[in-house]
Amino acid sequence: MGESRHALIIANDVYEDEGLRELSAPEHDADALCGVLRDPQIGDFEVDVLRNASAQAMRDRIEGFFSHRRRDDTLVLHFSCHGIKAESGKLYFAASDTRPQLLRATGVPAEYVHECMSDTRAGKTVLLLDCCYGGAFSKGASAKASRDMNVLDAFAGDRPGGGRGWAVITASTSMEYAFEGAELTADGTAAPSVFTHAVVEGLTTGDADLDEDGEISLDDLYDYVYEHVRDANPNQTPSKYVEMQGTIHLAHGLHRTIKIEADPVPRPVQEALRSRNDFTRRGAVRELRSRMKSQNLRMAEGARQALEAVARDDTVQVAYEAQHALDDARLRPSPARLDFGPVPLGAAVPRQTVSLQGIPLARHCVAHATGKWLQVEESADGLAVGVDTSAVGRLAGDIALKGVAGEAVVHVEAEVLPPPPDEPPGTKPVDSRQKGPSVTHRPASRPLRAPAVAAVALALAVTSVIILVWAVARTVYAEEDRRTGAFSTFAESAGVHAVVPFLITALITAVAALLLGAVARHDLSVRRKRYTQGVKSATLYMTSAAKRCAVPVLVLAVLMSIAYNIVSKRW
Repeated sequence: MGESRHALIIANDVYEDEGLRELSAPEHDADALCGVLRDPQIGDFEVDVLRNASAQAMRDRIEGFFSHRRRDDTLVLHFSCHGIKAESGKLYFAASDTRPQLLRATGVPAEYVHECMSDTRAGKTVLLLDCCYGGAFSKGASAKASRDMNVLDAFAGDRPGGGRGWAVITASTSMEYAFEGAELTADGTAAPSVFTHAVVEGLTTGDADLDEDGEISLDDLYDYVYEHVRDANPNQTPSKYVEMQGTIHLAHGLHRTIKIEADPVPRPVQEALRSRNDFTRRGAVRELRSRMKSQNLRMAEGARQALEAVARDDTVQVAYEAQHALDDARLRPSPARLDFGPVPLGAAVPRQTVSLQGIPLARHCVAHATGKWLQVEESADGLAVGVDTSAVGRLAGDIALKGVAGEAVVHVEAEVLPPPPDEPPGTKPVDSRQKGPSVTHRPASRPLRAPAVAAVALALAVTSVIILVWAVARTVYAEEDRRTGAFSTFAESAGVHAVVPFLITALITAVAALLLGAVARHDLSVRRKRYTQGVKSATLYMTSAAKRCAVPVLVLAVLMSIAYNIVSKRW
């Protein structure tokens, strides 16, 4: 099963309580974060946004977000709202209907979010907190906790088991505001939050890819956000808490570059390059050119760097030969222009291939599509380029290629045409002369495979329960007949009552239900963008119900089969 990436953004900027209205968060930050996480070229997350919801709606959505996940799922939960510290020292997130005087009834406890994170089966969870933190105090009462709260303490605790892990990044841990009754009073110097803006900017521009390896890791993002938040507001200090093994990549970096650790050239070649004799140095250049063609990229990169030094510093004749040798490492995509021509709306994704010419070092590059409608897959021999046909219009964009010795561009054009008036979108005429398997396109709004398979799995699971119950009843009847003397042995009585066929049928039906449930979940994972949230929830519910029915049937049927063999030998 492939990795599944999900994000939930909770943004509250409208509050019923008068004291909370003055601290509304910018709404466009949530929109910008949603866009960059959803972008398939950057985050490639399935994103859900909850705006200005009540406390109960927030709790429901949070628990649903963490439920029914798999080990290879990556989850990101982002809060953009007020964080309120109660007299007890506990942290609460403010909903649209939160009343600071009744936090336990109207707020969302941080420990509730912590429990949901602990219970999820997802392999990796990241929590981003962009909140203004304040303390809720009754009039005339003193604070029971220190004014310098540590927000991360609400999420530090038991280490997640089963290889799972989480990370929490918060915009600030300091107390910025305090409440006295229902009135808001400033507590220190308050500065506008720049946390979400820094996250969005780092992901959008790719500048958060600090090591330029093509992937923005959690550590990359935190280091980038920390520097930008501190530069914008020295009084605000982002913090991080991690309980996770390994590295988690949150997005693709747009500034990805090729980095190859170069092997030094042999000492005899180095000495030849330092010779005063031009012919000796030209011989060394020819040796370097030969080494640059090697399949060993580290050897080839070392030779290329040495040739660059010769081309820059040597005499005109020797430098010319070195520069001519360096041409072998240039990127040479073929063709440099792709024209898909007219493509019907909703047609199966058309694909063309771009091959990369030259030596192995020249073919070692990375590709970035400048248009979201462009689909690029890298391979050992080149690029497979596809076009999204979900929207009508003229499309034009570029695929930027970056290699160790330079860059190149492949220009791509296509025109998505609307369907004829009498032809519904998503259909295409069938050519009887077409060879090979036909490809059909299912509109994104009407996929039925996963829920249909899940429904069959649930039906089989329920059927296995019924068959097992009937097998148990038959076993009871068989034993009663043996005891009354109608049959001399239990095996003979069980054979007449067909106990074994019913057990076998229950086993087969339960196994089939489990297999179909797995197929439905797999299809939901690999085609997650084609299903609506309602269809996903229904499919997950049916597969979960099928599993709860089929697993006990499977276990009981196996135990009954073992017991049948033992009893048959004794009686």
